Amino acid sequence: MRILITDGMDKDAIAALKAKGHEVVEQFYEPAELGAALKDFDACVVRSATKVRKEHIDAAKGGKLKLIIRGGVGVDNIDVKYAEENGITVKNTPRASSNSVAELALAHMFSCARYISIAGHTMREDKWEKKAYGKGIEIGGKTLGVIGYGRIGQALGRMAQGLGMTVLAYDIYKVDGLACDTMRYVEMDELLAKSDFISLHTPAIDGKPLINAETIAKMKDGVVFINTSRGNNVDEAALIEALDSGKVRAAGLDVYAEEPAKNKALYSHPAVSCTPHIGAATKEAQKRIGAEIVDIIEGFVK
Repeated sequence: MRILITDGMDKDAIAALKAKGHEVVEQFYEPAELGAALKDFDACVVRSATKVRKEHIDAAKGGKLKLIIRGGVGVDNIDVKYAEENGITVKNTPRASSNSVAELALAHMFSCARYISIAGHTMREDKWEKKAYGKGIEIGGKTLGVIGYGRIGQALGRMAQGLGMTVLAYDIYKVDGLACDTMRYVEMDELLAKSDFISLHTPAIDGKPLINAETIAKMKDGVVFINTSRGNNVDEAALIEALDSGKVRAAGLDVYAEEPAKNKALYSHPAVSCTPHIGAATKEAQKRIGAEIVDIIEGFVK
């Protein structure tokens, strides 16, 4: 196969594809050029930066393209239904980065609980704000609400339980055998009302953001909110208002409604711990993603 990799991939995985006889081209294309380029490839591997939309698929018609792989979990940057209607298979790598994203969510929980982000920032300004940031909270003994209890949510849930937290999980699909003394499935309103920390792990949602003024009002006062899913799942204006009022104690964010992030009032807020969409960006996850992509391509060829 002739394979286009637009957003980078683990070098060992690229070497493995070449060793199996595939031609691999590493090149990023601007949106206006992407569709025409896709005509010359059997497969395309993307991460977050490249978006494969209807117009790109239309431009690629009559060419070789028959497989698109998203190196990661979400496929909202690909018009999946339209691709499949036009004979193009779409795959992702849902297992490879679960632990990495869950660990980042947990890191933001610690950062929010102990003011790590803002305290470190003020020290770089030669300030010693011990009194201001010596009012942290412990994670152990608290309740974590996980909205979206798939692979990433479950990974975070296991980590949280190991730290002595009780986990409340909301998902439209319930997995048998997960509930125990420290984890149970609940309805959304109960999760919002009883959780000290809330972490969002749902796919991109069309229409009204899942976290908005209405759902925030149902949360505990002083809740810590974490989002490593998709930025458009959150009404950013409502979140800023809640941070300003103290309704939300702090927020840990890895994703934003617009990326690169443009909402400076949000990412520069003193109660926000922020990262630039790096949930899956660990060496270990990228190796697993690369290996899974190789397996997908080899399975597709066979």
